[in-house]
Amino acid sequence: QVQLVESGGGLVQAGGSLKLSCVASGRASSSYVMGWFRQAPGKDREFVAAITWTSCSTNYVDSVKGRFTISRDNAKNTMYLQMNSLKPEDTAVYYCNADLKMRGVTYYQTHPGDYWGQGTQVTVSS
Repeated sequence: QVQLVESGGGLVQAGGSLKLSCVASGRASSSYVMGWFRQAPGKDREFVAAITWTSCSTNYVDSVKGRFTISRDNAKNTMYLQMNSLKPEDTAVYYCNADLKMRGVTYYQTHPGDYWGQGTQVTVSS
């Protein structure tokens, strides 16, 4: 079992920045790929970014490339999402996810792991 707790969401003006954190516990050290997904009101859940255990591989949805950066600190069992140049369309609940299987970041984009956090709200005002 893996427990995930997100933090760092909030209200920010367009063009601003936020940094999300996801602290993992339980079998956290076995989490091969971790990532962020988001869900806006009335929309399906969307992949945002993913990173492997070694941080050697990352993957981003096209709409956030160049603006968001995913990272992880395995010593702290923590994953981060630095979000810059935020846009109103980034408004959503952001969820942390962990996958214990040895699968790549590309496959993970459409096949997230079994473990989810409770979500943190990000609201970007225009």
